Amino acid sequence: MAEITASMVKELREKTGAGMMDCKSALNETGGDMEAAIDWLRTKGLAKAAKKAGRVAAEGLIGVVANGTAGAVVEVNSETDFVARNDQFQKMVTEIAQVALANGGDYDKLVAATYPGTSKPVKDHVTEMVGTIGENMNVRRAGYISVSDGAVAAYVHNQVVPGLGKIGVLVGLESTGDKAKLLELGRQIAMHIAATNPLSTRKEDLDPSVVERERNVLIAEAKESGRPDNIIEKMVEGRIRKFYEEVVLLSQAFVMNPDDTVEKAVKAAEAGVGAPITVVGFVRFALGEGIEKEESDFAAEVAAAARG
Repeated sequence: MAEITASMVKELREKTGAGMMDCKSALNETGGDMEAAIDWLRTKGLAKAAKKAGRVAAEGLIGVVANGTAGAVVEVNSETDFVARNDQFQKMVTEIAQVALANGGDYDKLVAATYPGTSKPVKDHVTEMVGTIGENMNVRRAGYISVSDGAVAAYVHNQVVPGLGKIGVLVGLESTGDKAKLLELGRQIAMHIAATNPLSTRKEDLDPSVVERERNVLIAEAKESGRPDNIIEKMVEGRIRKFYEEVVLLSQAFVMNPDDTVEKAVKAAEAGVGAPITVVGFVRFALGEGIEKEESDFAAEVAAAARG
């Protein structure tokens, strides 16, 4: 069995909001498996959230660009937020987003493509800028979405300058209708996506393993109630439907009008647009998501420095 360290208990507590002793018990029960420990706490009703809420390591910017029927989004990281406010860095992220658009959001093509105004690949230009700006930087990822006829709308949350911010969203709407009205609707949906962070566009698109994991947690949680199996089955199915409403874009309550789902809002907009509308998909990048940050004990550092 893996050794359960204080840092593991601390990490689990930050991710779930559960008590320290409960976190230690969960890790002991699951042999130190962090994901299994989160599920264990959820089945006991001790976890306040299943989401990983650990603080992220990366600073930098999300860059977003759209040209009407296509859009690209990139994440370019830096060590500090101070660099993200640097004009040179902002210009670089904007131009990298434009290169990503020209290369269909393909990451390998992006970093190998010639950086605008130079004869060097994007990857080499970023390396060169590390020396100029004096801080480590890297192009972490790129995304892309396009439609054959319709509109790709963009939204940037916590925008520092046009097209650059902390969260970037693209949403594609396929339709032969009024493009200006499509873009307006698309921007509203993109704002919704920024706020709710759905896992998929439609229920059918949701990763089956995600649904299976949720179902297993709900079954284990329901069994804790001691109710009969037939009742448990109904409870679980009801909660799975609720789960879809929470994580599937078209099933979510629309933030602009919570009385309607996003799907109903899109259907209602068809009259004004003048044609049927299909939500093709979306891309959402949040700065630093999925990157763990090494946390230092500042007080301990100061004390150590004082001791010489």
